Amino acid sequence: MTRALVTGGTGFLGAAVVDILLARGYHVVTTVRTLEKAQDMRTHFSSDKLDFVIVEDIAKLDAFDKAVVNDPPFDAVIHTASPFHYTINNIKKDMIDPAVNGTVGILNSVKKYAPTVKRVVITSSFAAMVDVNKAVGWKWSERDWNPVTWETAEDPTNSAGQAGYRTSKALAEKAAWEFMEKEKPGFTLTTLNPSLIFGPVQPWLRSLDVINTSNERFRDFISGAAREKCPPTGSLFWVDVRDVALAHALAVEKPQSAGKRYFLTAGNFCNRDVVETIAESFPELKDRLPSGDKALEEGSYPPGGPKYGYNNSASRNDLGLEYRSLKESVADTVKSLQAVGIAAQ
Repeated sequence: MTRALVTGGTGFLGAAVVDILLARGYHVVTTVRTLEKAQDMRTHFSSDKLDFVIVEDIAKLDAFDKAVVNDPPFDAVIHTASPFHYTINNIKKDMIDPAVNGTVGILNSVKKYAPTVKRVVITSSFAAMVDVNKAVGWKWSERDWNPVTWETAEDPTNSAGQAGYRTSKALAEKAAWEFMEKEKPGFTLTTLNPSLIFGPVQPWLRSLDVINTSNERFRDFISGAAREKCPPTGSLFWVDVRDVALAHALAVEKPQSAGKRYFLTAGNFCNRDVVETIAESFPELKDRLPSGDKALEEGSYPPGGPKYGYNNSASRNDLGLEYRSLKESVADTVKSLQAVGIAAQ
């Protein structure tokens, strides 16, 4: 039985990772900030193969020193957690430093205290790949890197300072690979770079306030909140949360994933695609959806279609991923929201 530590297991992606690992027979320990965070999850999974460990602040360099120690010991560590802050006053202090410290911190903890771990998988992001200087028509792949540096991140006049999330993800992933090169630990590293993640919510979701950001568009569409005007898409590509979760398991299991990063995306999309898919699959919701070219204009592709392409062949060939269609993902997401009573009446 493979034993894995999963950080951030109560989050949108983290919970999906825990779900797929348990289904594949893993014994999982996941980090939570408080035991209260774990109660709904424990009730839902009701598995004797799931345990929890408290890590209050993942941005501390020694935050995971105790969490990585287990009896029996871990075989793998999957780091999905991101630093949590209610208020961002300073991009570098509140967002970039915690992301980098949390990533380097868990690698250092594994190196020092978990010698049995052979594979660490870190959730990075498409944000760590984005280079705004790429010409229209560029096909994105894991070969691409966000060119941001610490110097540009510290410059308050630079656009990197306004794009704190992208900057934090890029510098955190770069720091992880630099750690591997410098420290040469006894484990291998794989990083996964998903595009915008949406998909079914977990059944213990209790409030509109805690829905993940990428699924807010579904909530607004099916509740009628966006009926007058479809919002801009705000992203180039999408991927289903279940496919990203499976990629984490496969990255642990596949020897060929060692030392590699993977771009995870199912392809291009726009909010108009989402609206039209909901209308087709759920005709009873049509009256709540924006309709007509004028209402859908801002959520449509630009003239000529998507401006950029993608290459996800490495994830398909190395990991064996088969990506879900937008139609399947949208339908399952709407059903999951309806199941927990999110759809407005």
